[in-house]
Amino acid sequence: YLLCTVGSVYIQSKEAPAKDVLKDLVEMCRGIQHPIRGLFLRSYLSQISRDKLPDIGSEYEGDADTVLDAVEFLLQNFTEMNKLWVRMQHQGPAREKERREKERSELRDLVGKNLHVLGQIEGVDLEMYRDTVLPRVLEQVVNCKDDIAQYYLMDCIIQVFPDDYHLQTLETLLGACPQLQPSVDIKTVLSRLMERLSNYAASSTEVLPEFLQVEAFAKLNTAIGKVIEAQVDMPIAGVVILYSSLLTFTLHVHPDRLDYVDQILGACVKKLSGKGKLDDSKATKQIVALLSAPLEKYYGIETALKLSNFPRVMDHLDDETNKVMAGIIIRNIMEHGTVISTANKVEALFELIKGLIRGSDVDLHNEVDEDDFKEEQNSVARLIHHLYNNDPGEMLKHILSGGPKRLPFTVPPLIFNSLKLVRQLQNQEENAAGDEEEATPKKIFQLLNQIIEALSTVPAPELALRLYLECAEAANDCDLEPVSYEFFTQAYILYEEEISDSRAQVTAIHLIIGTLQKMHVFGVENRDTLTHKATGYSAKLLKKPDQCRAVYACSHLFWVDDNDSLKDGERVLLCLKRGLRIANAAQQMANATRGSSGSVVLFIEILNKYLYFFEKGNPEISVAAIHDLIKLITTEMQGDNMTPDPAADAFLASTLRYIGFQKEKAGTMGEKYGPIKV
Repeated sequence: YLLCTVGSVYIQSKEAPAKDVLKDLVEMCRGIQHPIRGLFLRSYLSQISRDKLPDIGSEYEGDADTVLDAVEFLLQNFTEMNKLWVRMQHQGPAREKERREKERSELRDLVGKNLHVLGQIEGVDLEMYRDTVLPRVLEQVVNCKDDIAQYYLMDCIIQVFPDDYHLQTLETLLGACPQLQPSVDIKTVLSRLMERLSNYAASSTEVLPEFLQVEAFAKLNTAIGKVIEAQVDMPIAGVVILYSSLLTFTLHVHPDRLDYVDQILGACVKKLSGKGKLDDSKATKQIVALLSAPLEKYYGIETALKLSNFPRVMDHLDDETNKVMAGIIIRNIMEHGTVISTANKVEALFELIKGLIRGSDVDLHNEVDEDDFKEEQNSVARLIHHLYNNDPGEMLKHILSGGPKRLPFTVPPLIFNSLKLVRQLQNQEENAAGDEEEATPKKIFQLLNQIIEALSTVPAPELALRLYLECAEAANDCDLEPVSYEFFTQAYILYEEEISDSRAQVTAIHLIIGTLQKMHVFGVENRDTLTHKATGYSAKLLKKPDQCRAVYACSHLFWVDDNDSLKDGERVLLCLKRGLRIANAAQQMANATRGSSGSVVLFIEILNKYLYFFEKGNPEISVAAIHDLIKLITTEMQGDNMTPDPAADAFLASTLRYIGFQKEKAGTMGEKYGPIKV
């Protein structure tokens, strides 16, 4: 140590050239052969000499070859230190191997310091690095045959020397990889190298031609292949990490070369072939990262669909991870608003997300979490809205392959997507008169009938009924009377045969009435048949209040504002009177069972209907009838058996206020309401 200190002062005095003093010091240090002492001594020598090296621009710079001397000094010191460091592994009993490895790990920075100083010497240009520095360092790395040293030193080389040097000497650096010990974690070393090169490529577009010039992709691809061949026992996760790093590198350097991306995925498939579904969570996690990279880079699934090996890699994922990957693909489509329009792309996409849309019912009975299943199926439902295809049959076959449990989630978006297509075709009909006949509204409606019928296997009658009515309305807009009538017929059959729950019946009958009221396509006979059925269903509901509301709602079926042929005042009045009779019966039943009259809310609701049709100009609704109804309500409310009902009081007060407000209006409305006395 004293000798090194004296040597340092001697160099500072400049009485002798720095290179000679350093050469003597590095040689003299050979006198200490104890590994730990030798390491610390040489580390001290490296430390005190780092600012006294004969480098370009340094005050100790000598003649022309002076930088070579500085490099020679550092390389010699590095070589000797590495030998001492490796020797530590082979001293002492075998049982202390673990302790020795821990010690070595703690001392590794002493060896790495030399490479760090070497990387900072100004005079080490690319030529010197390529011809002298790298070959000498790699020779030492390969020859030491020690896995700890090889892994650490390869990592050091990658971290301390500049990126452009690595790029220009890629072949030499990669050539050393297969020569390393089989136990060396070479995948991490290569991954870090590719990560550095990727960041270098991302730093500026000006450096990209350098990558093309040295054929970086081909060299890295070959090197990875050789490493995987050499290390037969490398786990699948390690292989995927290597290809994942290469893919990231390719996406940065050659974003336009899809063939390279597909080549990498193909190499993965080759390695995975014969392995079946992977159950190694580490490997599947890496595959998900590998497949996600192109999606993120190309901002959408369209590009990924062109990669023939993409689905083949996905096939090796276990069912759970396959679903995760399918979820990532769907989220990607949502985020970028991608619209997929060709049949081939739709086919390819459904192949990718088959984990979510197909599956045996046995799997579904074992579903751990119902909420997760719903979330997955809802994401598929959202996806269907991003697909545009003139032939919904393409999507149908994929949707139907999902089994009954998935249908209630996936059928509705398919129906609505098809109805959107029907309306577009309807708008284009005039323009497309001379075109070849492709999808026509009629054909699509036939297909929709099949799709909704598929729901009967679930069964989901309420959903199917809603969808039949939606289709009937769309067929009405296309002026297809037979089609619309058929959909209504199917809805009625469902109502009669499948819907038995009284609450579901009430909802269904109001949907039927609401849809039927909007229909303009039916002739007199068809409309009468459907209307008669609807009023019949209304009168057969279980609870009297439900019956009453459904019957008075039917009055709207006989009075359609913008259609004079559908204004039948008598039948409107008939419905309202029938509603009153049922409301009266409900009152009497309440009286008989509870000993007190039920609420008069139903009468007030019917009064509101009277006022509605009175305003619309129905000649059958007279002022006298309104007076009688108001009188009936007030009498009922003042009866002895009446239970107080604040809601009914407020409802009546609001209705009477409305009448007063209309009376005060100028013009025909004021005149019409004038005779009504409140």
